[in-house]
Amino acid sequence: MLNITEYSFEKLNDPFGILSGERYELFLDIEVAEDDELFSENGLYVRVLFVIEEQVGKLIKYDIFEKGTEGALDFDLEEDEEAMITDFCLTHLDEAMNN
Repeated sequence: MLNITEYSFEKLNDPFGILSGERYELFLDIEVAEDDELFSENGLYVRVLFVIEEQVGKLIKYDIFEKGTEGALDFDLEEDEEAMITDFCLTHLDEAMNN
C-alpha cells in the first residue's frame, strides 16, 4: 500500500475548447514499504491526469516516476491504490475549489 506524503496540482487550460470537463495535473509524492516492488531509495512520485466532468471526477492517466532520475517506472497500481488516489484527488480538488 502506498502513502501520499505531499502533493501539488494545477488546472490545465484548453485554449481551443476541444476537451470536455475541467482537467487537472497532480503530482503526488508517495512512500511505499521497502518490501514493495515499487520501492526506491530515491523516492517516488505519481503524475496524475484527472478530469471533472458533469460533477463526476475520474482518474484518466497516471505515471510513476523515480525522484532524482525522473525515470518513468513500468508499473501499474493495484485497483485499491487507484481508488485511493481518485478519492485523494476528489477530496483535495474540492477543498481547493471551495477556498
